[in-house]
Amino acid sequence: MPSNPSTKIDPHQQGRTLRKTHGETHLVSRIGWLRAAVLGANDGIISTASLILGVAGASSGKSEILLAGVAAMVAGAMSMAAGEYVSVSSQSDTENADLDRERRELAAMPEAETEELAEIYVDRGLEPKLAHEVAKQLMAKDALEAHARDELGISEITTARPIQAALTSAATFTSGALPPLLLVVVTPESYIAIVVAIGSLFTLAVLGYLGARAGGADIGKSVLRVTFWGALAMAATYFIGGLVGTAV
Repeated sequence: MPSNPSTKIDPHQQGRTLRKTHGETHLVSRIGWLRAAVLGANDGIISTASLILGVAGASSGKSEILLAGVAAMVAGAMSMAAGEYVSVSSQSDTENADLDRERRELAAMPEAETEELAEIYVDRGLEPKLAHEVAKQLMAKDALEAHARDELGISEITTARPIQAALTSAATFTSGALPPLLLVVVTPESYIAIVVAIGSLFTLAVLGYLGARAGGADIGKSVLRVTFWGALAMAATYFIGGLVGTAV
């Protein structure tokens, strides 16, 4: 059936249709939880495995090694949760302070704030007239959101979430600490050090692979980086444990 030439297409409706049919998932949206998850799991593996190897290097028995590992897991998970909560809360406090100040400035001098936003768009490449029109329209919709995003760099993706970061870090630290502990349980005492070392390095390599896949990073570089530092930490701790065990 021929189209009616008199029928007009609403460009706004057409844009909404295109956005629905052309959905995109950007990896940057994962940055908040991915950083905490990778850090927590990596720290859980390295800290627990290193402590196990240090105690094993001091010629301790299996029960002492397991007890030290469990203590490391519990203390590490709580420490990660507390550390993440405090640090991310500080970020959140700073963001809220900036938003409060921006809210006051918008109420006191809206024209100057419009000009400030327009100048930002001009610096990004828009013509001055268009920049002022964009600034006016965005501020008419949500002035604080426009300034938070384009002046302060605060967006939904980067907003600090202290509780989420704390819970994620604690959970991932625990999940990272479990493999070395399980290896201690199932391994004969004389082979604990070598089995835990190899098993932990393998777990670190898997973590590096998963983190790279989730974040769209180079897989080889991520795996090499995490296994290298893990091996260095475990070797140093085992060596120190051996020295302490010999001296005692």
